[in-house]
Amino acid sequence: MRIFLVRHGESLGNINEKAYRQFGDHNVPLTQWGYRQVLLAGRGLVSYLAELPERENQSLDIWYSPFLRTRQSKDALLEILPPEWVGDVREDYLLREQDFGLFTEIYDHAERRQKFPDEFEKWARMRNNSGKFYARPPDGESRADVAQRVRLFLQTVIDGTTDEGNDIIIVGHGVTNRAFEMDFLHHAVDWFERSDNPGNSDVTLIEGTRRQGYRSILLHKASERKIGNDELRQAHGSELTITPKTKP
Repeated sequence: MRIFLVRHGESLGNINEKAYRQFGDHNVPLTQWGYRQVLLAGRGLVSYLAELPERENQSLDIWYSPFLRTRQSKDALLEILPPEWVGDVREDYLLREQDFGLFTEIYDHAERRQKFPDEFEKWARMRNNSGKFYARPPDGESRADVAQRVRLFLQTVIDGTTDEGNDIIIVGHGVTNRAFEMDFLHHAVDWFERSDNPGNSDVTLIEGTRRQGYRSILLHKASERKIGNDELRQAHGSELTITPKTKP
């Protein structure tokens, strides 16, 4: 069995934090470049899978986060993957992005401190004393919380498969994909603290067997958008899909 962890492509939020306020974290779209990134990642996956001798006997089950940028990334992969290779395609809310609670849509530490001084100081103290993995943003999730719900996803989906089962593609976010890798490979918390999120459209491959064990490698490293390609900074998708939030 092989598991491919695909992080969503470059989103508007990755190049301008104001996008999280404009659209809401769940509705931030990919950029034009971000969609192209995932298309290229999909071509890399096809090339890799086509070389496998057992390809004709297995299909790909695809799981994805409900956030817009991951749904668009899933759509880009489906444009590239041969339809006969694709099995089930399912959304799962357990793969959603980390919830930052009161800090959602506020990524600047100075602004967080200004708007929520008491909560920020408590959170900063927890980060210093206990580490980033355990520190929970006010009314939000710590990375430990994310790892716990991702483990639930792993238990309900992955543990039910066998070594002869279908290969799996998971289209998620930086923290959730890293949490999945940690949970599946039984890494210690220190591994999470020392590791970085994968880049946009990076593909991590986990492969092996229950008997022999599993390992992970970076299968595809996505290219970054060249400076000056301003047209590729625009949102991908229709106006209906990316309608900004309106105040009540």
